[in-house]
Amino acid sequence: MPVESKDASHAISTLNEGPLHAALKAWYARPDDALEVLVDGYLIDVVRDETLIEIQTGGFSPLKRKLARLVEAHCVRLVCPIAREKWIVRMKGRGKKVLGRRRSPKHGGVENVFEELVALAALCAHPNFSVEVLLTQEEEVRRQYPDRAWRRRGWVTEERRLLDVVESRVFETPADFAALLPDALAEPFDTAGLAHALDCPRWLAQKAAYCLREMGVLEPVSKRGNAVLYARRAS
Repeated sequence: MPVESKDASHAISTLNEGPLHAALKAWYARPDDALEVLVDGYLIDVVRDETLIEIQTGGFSPLKRKLARLVEAHCVRLVCPIAREKWIVRMKGRGKKVLGRRRSPKHGGVENVFEELVALAALCAHPNFSVEVLLTQEEEVRRQYPDRAWRRRGWVTEERRLLDVVESRVFETPADFAALLPDALAEPFDTAGLAHALDCPRWLAQKAAYCLREMGVLEPVSKRGNAVLYARRAS
């Protein structure tokens, strides 16, 4: 595995690393892992034996080119945290005073990985690529700046903090993603039916259907009005 100096092109500084990313990296790493290693000109969060591990706390689109190049010569795992439980911490301006802390009514699940996976859906069929979803408990720190974000009354999300990792699930093949489809889901189905089966918003079901179609898990078989009907592709 080619390892270069940290002055190589494409290297990304960790100076802008957020607390959630740093905490997840510390939680994920094992004693024999190497951290912040340059491989083929790209800075990798964790290198474990022959596997390159990237922890992504934001959107997947910026990683598309990087991962597509790396999987041609390396096993690559993308680690995606999803907040199963989240607490909102409100702070005023740049001070340290906490104005309040409340539990968010929103609860994430493994299926939320499709929200960002649309950028990498086709890559999920590559034998060198895998995804690991970590369901977490997090704090989201918001600060109030009266002269900013006026539509949100000045509240700006400043950072995310890891409280705990409560579950992990690994997806190594398209079949692993197909396992998210409930057995009781009758075919053919549209995205409204998929949303009901997954107990998620329809917009997320639409992204899930797109991803599973790109992976070769689903195929369009007909239409009902303007709605595309899908069925599981025979293996």
